[in-house]
Amino acid sequence: MIVVNRQDIVPFITKDGSTIREFLSHRNSNIRNQSLAEATIEPNCRTQAHYHPISEEIYYILSGSGIMAIGADIRPIRSGDAISIPPSSPHQILNSGEVDLEFLCCCAPAYEHEDTIFVDNIIND
Repeated sequence: MIVVNRQDIVPFITKDGSTIREFLSHRNSNIRNQSLAEATIEPNCRTQAHYHPISEEIYYILSGSGIMAIGADIRPIRSGDAISIPPSSPHQILNSGEVDLEFLCCCAPAYEHEDTIFVDNIIND
């Protein structure tokens, strides 16, 4: 059994600019086909718009609020929301609140920097 505690995970910055704590993936466990991470975006910050040609993602908003864009579909998000992001779908998330926006990211297959392709901003100021 592999048990990982958040306090023991060293965060890193992903290619899209969010701070990530990767809980489980092929890099640190016996998990081979997906990854689970926690992302944090500070107030008034956003990820760079991007897509993943291979991976599909699920975001689950733990705390905070913001704006999520998947292609031309742009809508407010908040704690308790689950968001599906199909492969090859350009997406971007903005923290429009006053506290950190924290969410879980499930990727299948697991997140890899090489599977991140940047596009022009979707959410405009």
